[in-house]
Amino acid sequence: MLSAALTTRFDLRAEPSPGLLPRLLQPFAKRDVTPDFFQARQGVEGMEITIACQGLEPGTAALIAGNLGQVIGVSRVLVTPSDQARQYSLG
Repeated sequence: MLSAALTTRFDLRAEPSPGLLPRLLQPFAKRDVTPDFFQARQGVEGMEITIACQGLEPGTAALIAGNLGQVIGVSRVLVTPSDQARQYSLG
């Protein structure tokens, strides 16, 4: 069983478009996963999105990353598993 401290972080870059953010949450929702952290902002090179989940199995994280990469407009998906201290303000 994975430690509750294990956090998987997904960093994405995408073209801004209406409906982008809900489409990014679909891969999580269809696996009954609720992200612990979600941040999106308009950057110089498009939208910069960070999504983090605690306790996500590596296989599930790989499937979600694959689905995120298939979303129209997404140009980059980086996945970083970490058991280090959280880098996010969840509260």
